[in-house]
Amino acid sequence: MRNTTKITAAVLATGALTLSLTACGSDDKGDTKAKASDKLVVAATPVPHAEILEYIKDNLAKKEGLNLEVKEFTDYVTPNTATEDGSVDANYFQTTPYLKDFNKKQGTHLASVATVHLEPLGLYSEKADKLDGIKKGGTIALPNDADNESRALRFLAKSGLITLKSGSEATATPQDIAKNPKDLEFKEVEAAQTPRSLKDVDGAVINGNYAIGAGLSPAEDALALESTENNEYNNVLAVKEGNEDDPRVEKLAKLLTSPEVKKFIEDKYKGSVLPSF
Repeated sequence: MRNTTKITAAVLATGALTLSLTACGSDDKGDTKAKASDKLVVAATPVPHAEILEYIKDNLAKKEGLNLEVKEFTDYVTPNTATEDGSVDANYFQTTPYLKDFNKKQGTHLASVATVHLEPLGLYSEKADKLDGIKKGGTIALPNDADNESRALRFLAKSGLITLKSGSEATATPQDIAKNPKDLEFKEVEAAQTPRSLKDVDGAVINGNYAIGAGLSPAEDALALESTENNEYNNVLAVKEGNEDDPRVEKLAKLLTSPEVKKFIEDKYKGSVLPSF
């Protein structure tokens, strides 16, 4: 999931939420416990989530006895509310921090059942070809929304360019930088504009989806790339609490973390999406 980049669109989508939910409905199951043979309807955003699910549907689901239907959404609200009210059975589009924040703010009861992939942040530059080539006093562009900015600063700290004040990591801003050996300056720009800023700065921290959209290859072009290890921004398969043991969900979780899906992700996305399993 592009963790916060579509939140504005998501908020706008809430105005039409009732209509959206009516349009996206699955079979009415009422209180009847789902059977393994029942259709599993999963909400997903188009890339890479729906693409990965469609690969499973076309290549793996039949053998596993899974009747899978994929419903695509372009906002980040409807998939969760539809999962909460049972219009869909599960969703695959979000990170754990987003899920927790959504539950807290919207009063929903959603739970993660499988960790699947990461869309990594990367540090890119048109002026340096390696990390230590970032010049002293250089300017680094950062996404300006709070969640992605703190994530970017933690990433730069792990990369060794800066040190953050202890305890500030979760909500870090440039003011929370404790050590800055290269005396770097930081330019805050809209996340979607970070690739365009490359010509004006010495480096830019860019979300994986925006890097790909700008023709960058994270695996080849990034001076440093976020790791999946212990990364809270890994994307997850989610259901309403109480449905974690649904046999259909268990089948999908198994397939989403299978060797076949790992190979599909690696071959198709070439580093812009990283398997987390």
